[in-house]
Amino acid sequence: MDKNYNYYVIFKPYGVLSQFSRPEPHHKTLADLGFKFPKDVYPVGRLDKDSEGLLILTNDKKLNHQLLNPDFAHSRAYAAQVDGQMTDEGIDMLENGIDIKLGKTMYRTMAAKAKLLPEGIGLPERDPPVRYRKMLPTSWIELTLIEGKNRQVRKMCAKTGFPVLRLVRTRIEKLHLEGMKSGDVKEMEGADLRGLLGV
Repeated sequence: MDKNYNYYVIFKPYGVLSQFSRPEPHHKTLADLGFKFPKDVYPVGRLDKDSEGLLILTNDKKLNHQLLNPDFAHSRAYAAQVDGQMTDEGIDMLENGIDIKLGKTMYRTMAAKAKLLPEGIGLPERDPPVRYRKMLPTSWIELTLIEGKNRQVRKMCAKTGFPVLRLVRTRIEKLHLEGMKSGDVKEMEGADLRGLLGV
C-alpha cells in the first residue's frame, strides 16, 4: 500500500503558511522549504503562520481522516513560551477546561494536560527571535490536547492571563520533532509513521 503514497514530516518554520498556494506574492509557503514534494501531497491539519513545529504531509486520505477526526482522540503536544511566569492556577485552568470563543459561539475546551517546562528546552532559536524585554519574565509550558480547534492553545493561554509569545507543536502521539531543526523535511515509510501515530 505504501508504494502508492508518500509521507513527510516537516518542522514548519515561523512565518510560513501551511499550504503550497501563495495568497499574496510576499507570503512564504511550504513551497519555499527547498524540497520537491509530489504534486498531490497536502498537509494533515494546519499550523497557523505564527506557529512552528511538527506537520505531516501526505497523499494518504485515510491517514488524514484518522488524524483529524476527533473520535480518534490523538494527543498533540505543544511547547508554548508565554508572557509572564505561569502560575499553578493557570496550569489548573488549562487542564480543567476553559471557555474560548470559536467564531461567534463560546466553546468549553476538553480536559488537557499542562505542565511547566524548564527554560532552554532544546528548541532551536526562532527566526526572527521573540521580542526580548528585560524587565518582563517569560516561561515555557507544555500543553497536550486531544482536540484541535482554531488557534486553541493561544486562546486558552490568553484566558489564563499569560498570552503566547512562541508556539511549537512538538509531538503527535509518539511522533516527535527531536533531532529536527526549523525547515527540515523527513520522508518516512508509511508503516513506520503509522506505528508512531498509533493508526
